[in-house]
Amino acid sequence: MFKKFIAKDDVTGVTQLKASVQRGIRTKISEQYPALENWVNGIMPKKESIVLIKCHDHIEVISVKQELLFFRQRDGPWIPTLRLVHKYPFMLPHQQVDSGAIKFILSGANIMCPGLTSPGAKLNPIEANAIVAIMAEGKANAVCIGLTKMSSEDILAKNKGIGVDNIHYLNDGLWVMKQLDR
Repeated sequence: MFKKFIAKDDVTGVTQLKASVQRGIRTKISEQYPALENWVNGIMPKKESIVLIKCHDHIEVISVKQELLFFRQRDGPWIPTLRLVHKYPFMLPHQQVDSGAIKFILSGANIMCPGLTSPGAKLNPIEANAIVAIMAEGKANAVCIGLTKMSSEDILAKNKGIGVDNIHYLNDGLWVMKQLDR
């Protein structure tokens, strides 16, 4: 999604959101990420204005106090940025890949089933179409945010093909993007 993303070329508009829209986004995020319910007001304070950055391909990014927090494509779910997941690692379920998969993930490759089932990997129970943080063997922080293509049972049973779509990874266009002035 953000592999060839360049902020100065791909951003089409920056808008400050009305209070009613901000409330709706806070509520939606609290519903989507119940572990964050007590933290939402700290992440997106009610007194601070939320800025919506619109990009090509119907991508929207939420920013508060010059910090990029969540993004989504079209009317999909709000997905946290890696910087936010590094601050609040408990907000997403984790899957761990072996150390051999790191260089491929950081190049934008999807996570293959064998990378989730090999020695050094840890496959936690999860359903298909769930947003997960991908951890790497020997690393403290998540290396990417992904969307599961199949459940953990299917990954174990098939052990072939794409297990998790790589949505946002370290040093991609969203990671290096700076807050734009309005």
